[in-house]
Amino acid sequence: MHTTKFSARAVKRLPSVVRRWNSTSAVEAPPAGGHAPSIATSQILRTTRESALKTPGLAFADEDSSGPSRTIVGGRETRKMNTYQAVRDAMSIALQKDETAVVFGEDVAFGGVFRCTMGLSEEFGRERVFNTPLTEQGIAGFGIGMALMGHTAIAEIQFADYIYPAFDQLVNEAAKVRYRSGGSYNVGGLTIRTPTMSVGHAKVEQVPIDDFELPLGKAEVLVPGSDLTLLTWGTPVYHCETALHMLSSPSPALEKLVPESLRSVKIELIDLRSILPWDVETITESVKRTGRLVIVHEAGMTAGVGAEISAEVQKRCFLKLNAPVKRVTGWE
Repeated sequence: MHTTKFSARAVKRLPSVVRRWNSTSAVEAPPAGGHAPSIATSQILRTTRESALKTPGLAFADEDSSGPSRTIVGGRETRKMNTYQAVRDAMSIALQKDETAVVFGEDVAFGGVFRCTMGLSEEFGRERVFNTPLTEQGIAGFGIGMALMGHTAIAEIQFADYIYPAFDQLVNEAAKVRYRSGGSYNVGGLTIRTPTMSVGHAKVEQVPIDDFELPLGKAEVLVPGSDLTLLTWGTPVYHCETALHMLSSPSPALEKLVPESLRSVKIELIDLRSILPWDVETITESVKRTGRLVIVHEAGMTAGVGAEISAEVQKRCFLKLNAPVKRVTGWE
């Protein structure tokens, strides 16, 4: 086991959070807190109509993809909305356009604990928006049965902590319907999608009023740069944004720890946006220009998504890399 020793003078110069971590065991995470409150003031959030309409990959349902985009010619209207309001709006549209659609879950008829179904029961009736018993496995199983009968089943699980019993139904029931029915029913493709950036998007942002789509597998370059590619997704996007700000304009407490030569480094910050599929072209083109890649994600390092991205990038950009790909990850 290799051990690094620090002199008393060197230890005193380390930030307090690092000194505290150094005195604990290797399996303990450092204390929470101490980072800048970046999400509320983030420049990444689309708080203006113009920034919302410039979202990369934004495509409208009434727009001819071969013609000029109305996001540039004429413009479109936007409205303020957060993630919870967007979820309610999506369910309302589904109930309006699809008479087979039903919404159900714990306390759904009362508006839900996060108010995502507020008013839907009154608007569409208790036969289409209704409560269920306190059983996530039962909710998912009921949804599978409703779907087999031809309904569009929208099942709400209140908290992520309880998704595991529901997931059992997807793996052991929904995915095996074709086999168990002797080929009478075909599941087709079973796809699971999870909304990203729910922490940041709890803040109100501008959202286009017209029906639109954002493609999967399309990354977004948030900050252009030429010296290093910083790739991340989800909540760490905001932490990386804060880190870049602290690097270029360190606080008085950090000035001694950040050399002048590092403050002028041009780092390209990329939000991957979707991890499967992921935007191979955008990432590799960036790395070929910068010669360096750092991947940041919340999951542990072993068998994380960053490992797959690292392998693919080093295969495609091997002769362009000036240094090995690095990963900054959550605790194992």
